[in-house]
Amino acid sequence: MRYIGSKTKLLPAIQELLQDKELASNGLRFCDLFAGTSIVGDYFQNTYCVIANDSLYAAYCLSRGKLCHPCTFQQLGFNPFEYFNNADTANYLQGFCYNNFAPSVSGCMYFSDANARRIDYIRDTIDLWHADNLINNDERCYLIASLLESASKVSNVAGVYSAFLRTWDPRALKSMPFIPVEKINNAKFDNTYYCEDANDAITHIQGDILYIDPPYTPTQYVSQYHVLETIARNDNPQTHGVGAHRDNGNQISKWCKAEYVGYEFERLIAEAKFEHIIFSYSDAGIMTKEFIEQVLKRYAVEGSYECRDIDFIKYRSTRSVKKEIVDNKQGSKHYEWLFYIRKRQTPMYISPLNYIGGKFHIIPFIQDNTPQNINIYYDLFGGGATVGINATAEKIIYNDINWIVKDLLSKIKEDDIGSTIKYITKTIKKYGLAKTQKEAYYSLRTDYNSKEPHDRNPLDLYLLICYGFEHQIRFNSKMEFNNPIGNSGFNQEMLEKLISFHYIANKKDIPFASSDYLTYEDKITPNDFVYCDPPYLNSCGAYNDGKRGFNGWDEQQEQKLLSFLLRLHRRGVHFMLSNMADRNGNTNTTMHNWVRDNGFRIICNDKVTKRNRQDRIEILIVNYDL
Repeated sequence: MRYIGSKTKLLPAIQELLQDKELASNGLRFCDLFAGTSIVGDYFQNTYCVIANDSLYAAYCLSRGKLCHPCTFQQLGFNPFEYFNNADTANYLQGFCYNNFAPSVSGCMYFSDANARRIDYIRDTIDLWHADNLINNDERCYLIASLLESASKVSNVAGVYSAFLRTWDPRALKSMPFIPVEKINNAKFDNTYYCEDANDAITHIQGDILYIDPPYTPTQYVSQYHVLETIARNDNPQTHGVGAHRDNGNQISKWCKAEYVGYEFERLIAEAKFEHIIFSYSDAGIMTKEFIEQVLKRYAVEGSYECRDIDFIKYRSTRSVKKEIVDNKQGSKHYEWLFYIRKRQTPMYISPLNYIGGKFHIIPFIQDNTPQNINIYYDLFGGGATVGINATAEKIIYNDINWIVKDLLSKIKEDDIGSTIKYITKTIKKYGLAKTQKEAYYSLRTDYNSKEPHDRNPLDLYLLICYGFEHQIRFNSKMEFNNPIGNSGFNQEMLEKLISFHYIANKKDIPFASSDYLTYEDKITPNDFVYCDPPYLNSCGAYNDGKRGFNGWDEQQEQKLLSFLLRLHRRGVHFMLSNMADRNGNTNTTMHNWVRDNGFRIICNDKVTKRNRQDRIEILIVNYDL
């Protein structure tokens, strides 16, 4: 069967990759999540126990027909292929294909009148046999799959079914023989099949090897193969347009939409309960190689990521041909990318803000020294939220006195991710934002500052941060953003951070708040945990000098926090306080004395981290033993 994105030519490369990773063992559970015509699952069913899924019912029938054990039709009592090939269907006029996909009634030319009548008779009879318990579910799907294969050989189309040819292809005028579905191998194990959206299926299936081959262009498969879908479902749908298309309903795939595909990919990899993941994609696809790499490395065991470039001849629609002419890329080489990772158990997430004082590089250090079985995790100086989104607890409270940062993080979490990406893309284009484009940057900054603080769009601030000097969040005393332009911008790495933050912030129960941390004191119980990462007295962050439109941090603020933590300690609440060891001989004497006088523990990180071109040693102060 002709099918967009068929992986027939990629099979040897997939097999080679599996062998190189020593995954060619009999009986491993291999999931083909976007099965299509089940070329991949069929090829490997002599080695693996295959799980096949596709959102199209036609693809589900093809997969089940190819992956089920041989059908005997014992209850039916005769060979259905001989029966249908000898049947006289000249007077079968009540079927859907004859009345909608053939010329005499509808004017459509997907099939000749004779072949449409044969398709209708076979399809209706299959359902009658199944209703009378003469065939089981496997046999039903096997016969439907065979019908789809047979119909595709006499269809009057160029390859897909979005439209029919205006003149008859000679093969479409031949009488359709009913032939068994083509199989590469017979099932060695008991395979399983699903007909679900991939991101729904991934939440409840698991196995050893996950193979992902999603759509990679704006082309919607349900539109391109609507005729086969209608034959498979036999549901007599309402049709529209010259091509008699069915209503796609909820089968429209977000994998085909530029504003959603990144999130669909991120979510799928995050939810996958498979140790080994193989992902194939095209260099002509919506997602970039850089973005795919960022996603996969986030969830990969360190050192396991690999990408192989495979030469291929891509499917080219009329639109893509015209675009190649415009871009002067006619005759250029194209590649299918074959990615592999071994998935890690506990991925780490990072703030989308590149926040000063962010703790991403010491998240394992913090997690290794955090108690288990926490009810509520209070991140009281949340900042960019990197610590909070990586915390493990029934509920996580993010709090930061800087309401502007809180509003931005809340918007990234709560808004539809597609709308967010659309807005960012549109705004970049509107202002012409790019590295070193000062006029564009200052034009956006002026428009942002012209509005009252609470009327500003936080996503405008996000873009100012992306293109600003060292990504600083800097305001003056009039609450005007005053950071100058930097030497960076919104790139694929930042896109992935934005999307992964949206995913994990919605996955966890993590409300965002902006209050004085003292307001939580009476709510905190001994079953909770308090993490504090205040500004450091012996550092020089721009946010703690009291001149940026927010309260600063000084000796008095430090003492206030230490007294608060001491009161929690006396109530049996566990806390962790982040700080930094002596910096350039500048010692935080108040804190050192407080730790000594109360018998708290100081845990030093054994890794020196670089920040602002200076070495620093992170320390944790805790009031408990693990």
